[in-house]
Amino acid sequence: MSDTLPLDVIGRRVEVNGEFATVLFSGIVPPVAGLWLGVEWDNPERGKHDGSHEGTVYFKCRHPTGGSFIRPNKVNFGMDFLTAIKNRYMVEDGLSEDDEQEYTVTIGNKPVETVGFDSIIKQQSQLSKLKEVSLRNCAVSCAGKEGGIAKACQNITVIDLAKNLLSSWDEVICIAQQLKHLEVLDLSENKLKFPSASSSLPGAFSTLKVLVLNRTGITWAEVLHCAPGWPVLEELYLSANNICVLERPTDVLHTVKLLDLSSNPLVDENQLFLIAYLPRLELLNLSNTGISSIHFADAGIGCKTSMFPSLQYLLVNDNQISHWSFINELDKLQSLHALSCLRNPLTEGSKEAQTIRQFIIAKIGQLKTLDKCVILPEERRGAELDYQKAFGNEWKKAGGHQDPDKNRPNEDFVAAHPRYQLLCHKYGAPEDGEFKIQQPCTLKNQLLTLRIKCPNQLEQKVLEKQLPDSMTVQKVKGMMSRVLKVPVSDIVLSYESPKMPGTEIELENDLQPLQFYSVENGDCLLVRW
Repeated sequence: MSDTLPLDVIGRRVEVNGEFATVLFSGIVPPVAGLWLGVEWDNPERGKHDGSHEGTVYFKCRHPTGGSFIRPNKVNFGMDFLTAIKNRYMVEDGLSEDDEQEYTVTIGNKPVETVGFDSIIKQQSQLSKLKEVSLRNCAVSCAGKEGGIAKACQNITVIDLAKNLLSSWDEVICIAQQLKHLEVLDLSENKLKFPSASSSLPGAFSTLKVLVLNRTGITWAEVLHCAPGWPVLEELYLSANNICVLERPTDVLHTVKLLDLSSNPLVDENQLFLIAYLPRLELLNLSNTGISSIHFADAGIGCKTSMFPSLQYLLVNDNQISHWSFINELDKLQSLHALSCLRNPLTEGSKEAQTIRQFIIAKIGQLKTLDKCVILPEERRGAELDYQKAFGNEWKKAGGHQDPDKNRPNEDFVAAHPRYQLLCHKYGAPEDGEFKIQQPCTLKNQLLTLRIKCPNQLEQKVLEKQLPDSMTVQKVKGMMSRVLKVPVSDIVLSYESPKMPGTEIELENDLQPLQFYSVENGDCLLVRW
């Protein structure tokens, strides 16, 4: 700990025995003599009061137990950036006398003998080669001597400065403007004071592509004030800042491809529309924001919205999504290919996870990945056919009909199932016998009657078997291995459906059940080896 007190102590970030705080007061606290620092802890449980002592208010805390008075010699004010780098990355100076070598260098016209000069050159060379630097939790508080960073380690492209003692955005600028190749900067968990107006020096972040500001206390207004200084930024992480989007970006953030707003509980659908026209935004993280609904009013049923034109990946995990209308609206996004929707009331309900997955796939036509699992063509086909059957009775009651000229379900049904008519056009309208009715979960109700053929073995008779729809492909192979006396490793399964003549669907995943591939009564199982 330092015995000297910085001149600009108010507002400084400090560390005491592993706990972080902000200095809000410096002075005498009677009746005890001597200098005290009043600090507000990041962890309010660490403190004892709200900044008051014996009826006198010395500073104010956001939490009634967030404050403490501490002697200056107990506080760590941190170190400059270059000192932290040297502490972590430079070789030791401690050479023995036998290792030290004498060198003669010329300064002006005068030769000067040096001892150990080679070690200094080696150290400087080591720093200049650094490209990726991690100073996480190293008590970095400032840039240090002007020009020192640029001279010593000018080739740095990636810096992790998370969980340090940086207290202002201006100090970050002092570091960044000396690093002309900086592309990635992580400032998470630094409680920074941001400017209320644009203060980024031209060129300070001219090459920056990735900026991480999680848990820094930044507001949306401050983001927009700083954004003109990020001309080529592609990824912006703003998680856990209590951000409320109140203003549409104008001429800023137009290069951003990834925006992380996760764990900001104030974000709702109306705020989202303010960022809906960022032209290059491809990935949006809205996990743990509390969002429950969304509606693109500019697009009707079966149409695409003009909002989020480039959005391909959407994360909405850990939210309050409980209605299928949310999923229906996502089908209106022009470019959406990947969705993560875990741990929502809709996906954690009473229905089986596999059924929920099928319904989401059927409702979003262009989706290629769901919850990090790739949607294969056969899974999409099975999901859409099962979706048709599951809601076939509702469709029929709402005015649906196998005759295309009479197929006119009412508005309520179309609103609840916007893609159903398209699926009827794609696969044909479902027949009455295909409609799924909720039945008791008995083995009889799950059995499929299948014909089994061996196309490459003409002498083999066609068999007929009743198999549970929950039976995995692996178990079917085992059964056929015993029946046909063929090694199970040699067996390849596929099936044909009378509804799609000429089309053979391979059962390529041994761990999936027959129902995954939408195998139905009357289908023909093909066995090859």
